[in-house]
Amino acid sequence: MHSYEPGAGHRLAHDPLNAIVAPRPIGWISTLSSDGVRNLAPFSFFNLFSYRPPIVGFTTTRWKDSVANVQATGEFVWNLATRPQGEAMNATSAEVAAEIDEFELAGLAGVPSTLVAPPRVAGAPVAFECRLTQLINLRDARGEATEGWVALGEVVMVHITEELVANGVYDTVAARPIVRGGGPVDYFEIREDARFGMRRP
Repeated sequence: MHSYEPGAGHRLAHDPLNAIVAPRPIGWISTLSSDGVRNLAPFSFFNLFSYRPPIVGFTTTRWKDSVANVQATGEFVWNLATRPQGEAMNATSAEVAAEIDEFELAGLAGVPSTLVAPPRVAGAPVAFECRLTQLINLRDARGEATEGWVALGEVVMVHITEELVANGVYDTVAARPIVRGGGPVDYFEIREDARFGMRRP
């Protein structure tokens, strides 16, 4: 076994933690600053945490524009990152100044949302409009604050491209979602040949 205490270092070429907890869904989060500047950034520390009410959340390793915008406005939109927009999604991960519009940077258009101010990503087949419920500063085992933050939001509006719903069931594979793997560059696409079924006992 390769065993290590994370605080003392992993002794590998790349931290294995996010390769082990993989694949991870991508939170492609659009926000607006208090001055109305659009922001768009992908977060692989993202997930769905509750059905009722529907709660999604994303985590940052340090204070970023997305978190500052959510704190200031109380709103964000999650956009489904898919293979056709993979390169554009990756472009929005660039570290740029707060006044830079990542929609323009990645050559993406925005679509007006229904209940929140931040725009959706044009071409993203699914989007969740969200209102902030909690903004949490992560703490370590000693109870000390870290640089990480979790933003949790209630989904108040869902948009799904009609082609992804067949006989009342959403088709995960047809959307071609991409997910983050481990290492510095690995992503995966959800594919039909990887599907298997199991019913809960």
